[in-house]
Amino acid sequence: MTFLNQNPGSPRPPKLFFGAILTLAVLSIFFLALGSTGQQTANPQTKPADSGMGVATGGAHPAVKDSLSRPITAGGFVDGATVVFSDITKQAGLEKFLHRSGTSEKSTILETIGSGVALLDYDNDGWLDIYLLNASTIRALKGKEAPPRAMLFHNNHDGTFTDVTEKAGVGNERWGVGVAVGDYDNDGWPDIYVANFGKNRLYHNNHNGTFTDVAEKAGVTVGGWSAGPAWGDYDHDGLLDLFVPGYVKFDVDNPPIAGQGRIPPNFCQFRGIAVMCGPRGLPGESDHLFHNNGDGTFTDVSVKAGVSDPSGYYGLASAFVDVDDDGWVDLVVANDSTPNYLYRNKHNGTFEDVSYASGFALSEDGREQASMGIAIGDYQRNGRIDLFTTTFSDDYKTLYRNDGQGNFSDVTYQAGLAGPTIPFLAWGTGFLDFDNDGLLDLFIANGHVYPEVDKQDWGTTWAERPQLFRNLDGKKFEEVPPATGSGLADVISARGAAFGDIFNDGVIDVVINNIDSRPTLLRNVLKTPNHWLELKLVGGPKSPRDANGAKVFLTTGGVRQRGDVYSGGSYSSSSDQRIHFGLGAATRVDSIEIDWPSGTKEKITVPGVDRIVTIQEAKKANEKSH
Repeated sequence: MTFLNQNPGSPRPPKLFFGAILTLAVLSIFFLALGSTGQQTANPQTKPADSGMGVATGGAHPAVKDSLSRPITAGGFVDGATVVFSDITKQAGLEKFLHRSGTSEKSTILETIGSGVALLDYDNDGWLDIYLLNASTIRALKGKEAPPRAMLFHNNHDGTFTDVTEKAGVGNERWGVGVAVGDYDNDGWPDIYVANFGKNRLYHNNHNGTFTDVAEKAGVTVGGWSAGPAWGDYDHDGLLDLFVPGYVKFDVDNPPIAGQGRIPPNFCQFRGIAVMCGPRGLPGESDHLFHNNGDGTFTDVSVKAGVSDPSGYYGLASAFVDVDDDGWVDLVVANDSTPNYLYRNKHNGTFEDVSYASGFALSEDGREQASMGIAIGDYQRNGRIDLFTTTFSDDYKTLYRNDGQGNFSDVTYQAGLAGPTIPFLAWGTGFLDFDNDGLLDLFIANGHVYPEVDKQDWGTTWAERPQLFRNLDGKKFEEVPPATGSGLADVISARGAAFGDIFNDGVIDVVINNIDSRPTLLRNVLKTPNHWLELKLVGGPKSPRDANGAKVFLTTGGVRQRGDVYSGGSYSSSSDQRIHFGLGAATRVDSIEIDWPSGTKEKITVPGVDRIVTIQEAKKANEKSH
């Protein structure tokens, strides 16, 4: 069901408060009643999105173009603007990787969603390496051509990377979708879980530059169509468990095509134009939670834990994070064209579905959105974790402010993020302090799913530029002008995005996996006098070794920041698990408090700023100089 959305410049819709968890049927009746009494008025410039086998969006918005009459999604560049990111993909050696996903026509939904990317230090040399997933083709699935493969690039510490896929044994050679990094066996080496269309893989790190796929033995292959996975210790036993969202049930031999089988002609449309079918109208895959048994195997506890998704929602991204600050990680899931999930950890091995009661299930005007990715961070600096979700074009990308105790409010319009994001179709996303001023900013990777949009005058395009929003005061964001010729002016078909200090120089960089194209490596080249600090956490015997689930509170000059260690999020991607703090003009840190996953709370000191420091639980900090 699709409700009308407001235009970028029109007043935001009134806030709706729900006192209890409401069913979709009740919500439908409620909003229809609002419409019939005139209490919800759509802007006359909008019209309802097409129904049928498609996506949940807002209304169709007028085209937004720049001064040169280019669609804003592929224009709006500003001569002389400050350059934040420089595209160094070719210089870095990443152009060797070419993503392939079906055919350019994108006649089926399988060919459209692309793949994720991971940043991890697979060889423990202190530098982030890059793992890019690849998709596949129908011909490859049927053994009629060689399958595309994923690639692992080793960081050479000099701004370049070397392809080590063959030696590492992580080519996947299946239809890759999502990736999450976690040290599931607590041996001090990061392992890789790959979610595929088809059987999934669990690559165990062999400590010698190679990996072994142990998914069959571990019992985590799943099958079907999996998306953005996440690691997290939900039961406080010191071992990382695994959540794998399911997307849609899809048969490559009988794909949903308008006019074929039971699907009527003209049933799969977007703005009156024939497009591929889905996800709406397709059955959804179940979600899976795997409990770590501590012996290299996992047990599927999805139903018992209450997170199996019996409604068949279309899961695309997930993350374990403590949203209510009770010391136990909760579970957030971004669902495409269906309500999002927020599961509250009940501390007994089960979760409570508080999606509606929390305010995270729907947008402010009561709509389910086509959510793709999740950003996680304390943008207000009030000690609480906020959430941001990316959505389809003709809809705003949604900022959920944490009001305490796990309750969220959609504050997108108040924050200034609605209008600028509506024309874009967004995927990977993350909170990052790009200028080290101590406030978390927001990055969004964009790209459409319908090649047909390039033939229409809708103000949107297949390839789109990324967006960066500066956090002004913990309440509002403003878009950073995309400097002509800079990385923010790259017009790309983005999907997965991962964030981290790839060059160990104290600023956050971005790597993007683009569908049917080369990847994009955006190096942060902004010159700023601001200081920084990065912490690599190592858990003790009762915590996960990679400290997944830890919270860090850093105070400088009376300003308190929060950073969390988690795996997953963005869109089907996994970012740097070191915690990065921008310090502004501060040249010293007043205090650092760490809430370890074990429940231990610890205050630590660091020798100074502008450095990377390793903190081992209950042991003295060790500085890593680069």
